Amino acid sequence: MSLNHVRPWKNIYRRESRQIMVGNVPVGGGAPIAVQTMTNTDTADVAATVAQVQAAAEAGADIVRVSTPDEAATRALKDIVRESPVPIVADIHFHYKRAIEAAEAGAACLRINPGNIGDEKRVKEVIRAAKDHGCSIRIGVNAGSLERHLLEQYGEPCPDAMVASALEHIRILEDNDFREYKVSVKASDVFLTAAAYQALAEATDCPLHLGVTEAGGLVSGTIKSAIGLGNLLWMGIGDTIRVSLSADPVEEVKVGYEILKSLGLRHRGVNIISCPSCARQGFDVIKTVEVLEKRLEHIKTPMSLSIIGCVVNGPGEALMTDVGFTGGGAGAGMVYLAGKQSHKMSNDQMIDHIVEQVEKKAAELDAAAEAVEAAE
Repeated sequence: MSLNHVRPWKNIYRRESRQIMVGNVPVGGGAPIAVQTMTNTDTADVAATVAQVQAAAEAGADIVRVSTPDEAATRALKDIVRESPVPIVADIHFHYKRAIEAAEAGAACLRINPGNIGDEKRVKEVIRAAKDHGCSIRIGVNAGSLERHLLEQYGEPCPDAMVASALEHIRILEDNDFREYKVSVKASDVFLTAAAYQALAEATDCPLHLGVTEAGGLVSGTIKSAIGLGNLLWMGIGDTIRVSLSADPVEEVKVGYEILKSLGLRHRGVNIISCPSCARQGFDVIKTVEVLEKRLEHIKTPMSLSIIGCVVNGPGEALMTDVGFTGGGAGAGMVYLAGKQSHKMSNDQMIDHIVEQVEKKAAELDAAAEAVEAAE
């Protein structure tokens, strides 16, 4: 249950945007912020690409983007779309005909880069294909590939240049009576990214797809994305997100959810609250949390678990979580259920017991949610 009504300092008031559909996923207009990722397989390899899409979907991805650099990729797209459990976005660069082929293959959305898709006539052909096949479009502006005339006008990639690029292509879509679009203005620089999105959020009511592009490896990219996306989301800006990491796409999904969970914007799976450990710990906290993260990956029900090494903060943190364990002495600790002290458990049996308690609580929460849904 949310306590934000008595904690106004925790409220985030999301920017009002109109809603579009990416396949069966609503984007904008108050819909849950969608988490996206992108495959890194050879798209022409249908089996490998579908396997990666399915792994991302299992991790919680709502939408998955795939590269379509050539005709072999767009030919494979039809089979990928058919086997995918989530809507597929076709990533288009340089050749507008790939966008037309992707629309014909069943892509739910076409991502086009204004800096390299070509002149307005080509964009109009892409719009016609999107209309004919029920696709939405993402205008994907990147600081690294801005149009030449904008670079000449502004001197360098800057927020004004990025927003100008986005607005030019919004005009083309609007002039052709097409409104099923979202927009992104990404850069690898956190400051440039944030400033561009803030300006764009004031200039249009369309849904915004957030990302810090080419953020880096798992650790550095996670930090950069958390700062950039986190600040924008905190301001209420953003309708979909993609964390761009030089890592497995599943890791991008996990980080995306962690960012959303930290802000109370989206909840999926177990939120583990754990201490960094110190000499007071009654058990090996770091190893325990590492094992529990793996053992509890299958839980999709939103719930909380506290794993604290000693009684300094353990009891207080456990008061706020569904399940908790606080380290004590003599090789045992205290188990908390629904915020209340329940029973002691030995450290050597603790992991299996916690997994059991979390699974039991998840089943209870799922049953309660189903009962409410049935009553409605």
